[in-house]
Amino acid sequence: MAPLVWVVIAIAVVVVIALVAVGARKRRTAMLRGRFGPEYDRAVQNRDDRRAAEADLRGREKRRAQFDVKPLPEATRLRFATEWRDVQENFVEEPAQATTAADALITRVMEARGYPMEDFEAQAELVSVDHPDTVENYRFAHAVGQRSQTEQVSTEDLREALLRYRSLFQELLRPEGNGAPGDGAGPADLDPDYDDQRVGRREA
Repeated sequence: MAPLVWVVIAIAVVVVIALVAVGARKRRTAMLRGRFGPEYDRAVQNRDDRRAAEADLRGREKRRAQFDVKPLPEATRLRFATEWRDVQENFVEEPAQATTAADALITRVMEARGYPMEDFEAQAELVSVDHPDTVENYRFAHAVGQRSQTEQVSTEDLREALLRYRSLFQELLRPEGNGAPGDGAGPADLDPDYDDQRVGRREA
């Protein structure tokens, strides 16, 4: 076979390998984007490099797979739902303390479900694997709570933080295989309209 033919074959093989690699990379990107949703865009923005961001997200999946995160027993779910009701009722008189209590309650729920209790960012990254649509609410609410420890924060900011905590709380209490947040979690404690009435707007 002529040397030129071998050259053409070699080039063709290289092109095919490159196309396969590009296709595989696109499939991985599509899978990660579908899995993480808005958290994918956040990771890319923070890393300023798509490959590094995707490696970070895959790393989160691997770390999450090491832990046995399980749904809560019904009695535990009801108890946590009752505690949430108390938190939101206390908000009217003590908004800052209620927001701090909401953060502590979220942490206890995550611990009860099997998430490791590390530093906040590590917790948020693991939660993002299971709850990518609400983890940013968790970050926002936690940041407001942290600021309230050292500076004046408006009641409206605290109210927003509590409602965002609620979005993750609903997800964490969701029964296995139940697609409706809060179903079976207790009385009206997790109903959005009920919560909005309890966490009423006040002047800062």
